[in-house]
Amino acid sequence: MRTPPRFDRGHTDDLMTFLAASPSPYHAVANAAERLEKAGFRQVAETDAWDGTSGGKYVLRGGAIVAWYVPEGAEPHTAFRIVGAHTDSPNLRVKPRPDSGAHGWRQVAVEIYGGPLLNSWLDRDLGLAGRLSLRDGSTRLVNIDRPLLRVPQLAIHLDRSVTSDGLKLDKQRHLQPIWGMGDDVRDGDLIRFLERESGLPEGEATGWDLMVHSVEPPAYLGRDKDLVAGPRMDNLLSVHAGTAALAAVTTAEATELPYIPVLAAFDHEENGSQSDTGADGPLLGSVLERSVFARGGTYEDRARAFAGTVCLSSDTGHAVHPNYAERHDPTHHPRASGGPILKVNVNNRYATDGSGRAVFAAACDKAGVPFQTFVSNNSMPCGTTIGPITAARHGIKTVDIGVAILSMHSARELCGADDPFLLANALVAFLEG
Repeated sequence: MRTPPRFDRGHTDDLMTFLAASPSPYHAVANAAERLEKAGFRQVAETDAWDGTSGGKYVLRGGAIVAWYVPEGAEPHTAFRIVGAHTDSPNLRVKPRPDSGAHGWRQVAVEIYGGPLLNSWLDRDLGLAGRLSLRDGSTRLVNIDRPLLRVPQLAIHLDRSVTSDGLKLDKQRHLQPIWGMGDDVRDGDLIRFLERESGLPEGEATGWDLMVHSVEPPAYLGRDKDLVAGPRMDNLLSVHAGTAALAAVTTAEATELPYIPVLAAFDHEENGSQSDTGADGPLLGSVLERSVFARGGTYEDRARAFAGTVCLSSDTGHAVHPNYAERHDPTHHPRASGGPILKVNVNNRYATDGSGRAVFAAACDKAGVPFQTFVSNNSMPCGTTIGPITAARHGIKTVDIGVAILSMHSARELCGADDPFLLANALVAFLEG
């Protein structure tokens, strides 16, 4: 008998709230942690000794979160069911010396993070968010969620070639946003402004990790409001679904879970995952091993637990584009609101194999959720995600899945309004085993 679905369109409403409240990876993990706290989870410090008690726990490290729930009576060798995702999105990030300007304009110096669609950042009202590192070693989240910055496009009268040759943007010269007027550009202006906005004394912030974001809120779109437009769906859509699914399975019935359910949301996927908070770092393996050992396990128990573990690596994928259908594989056309996609590539750009497909198909069948398959056109390069990294680094079976969207890596992306809750329902069924 199929499990009644846990989520409906209300989940998509909540996703839009989550997207708007999470303009940076640091905000995303803070919001995920707050939701898990309400479900009974508690934060544990990596520097403390861990105990083997049951219940929900989580670790925060920068823009990453790993959360897990140990059922009553779980053995040291009990396997894990992991939902993997990433918290970062391509964008413009503030340089160490941010204050610049020319010709009477004050500007903010930015670097290009990941692979954004650069044109999507032009002529948008932009805010600024991230974290400030303070003198005492603590951090403070900051979010200027109002029109503060703008990257102005050159008028067509000054470059008629755009109509014939297309828009060409130099990453160094053409993407620096303006935020005011004046010739008296002084080092420290931007950080002093952020300190005032955050209620901090001048000079308190000695480090910063800041990025711009579109202040236009997520919204339903279309005649029947059957689409959702919003920022950072790649990949906060999966972070939100994984958080909701983990909270949903940690009910009174969770004592009967055959696996230990886990959410692992990493930073830095968009630039290769090689960091202490990325999927290619030690964070996930350290948490899983410490959980085994805290319950009295040995290395043998760790090996048994990892051998029985499965990870669903959930990241957005490509819906068939009506204006560019020839760019897609002719027999694989994922559609919006057609259910989550199974991502396959025989060259291991995705980690899915036949046995992994069977695991995902069983979860979708249990949840009553349809699913689709994505394969790249042979003439087009295939992207990748945290799936192959997770499989290779930890030696655990990994399946790449996600939601099909349009405008991936744009400042504002598009998905079917039903797909977020269809994904979340499939993740619940997977975590429950």
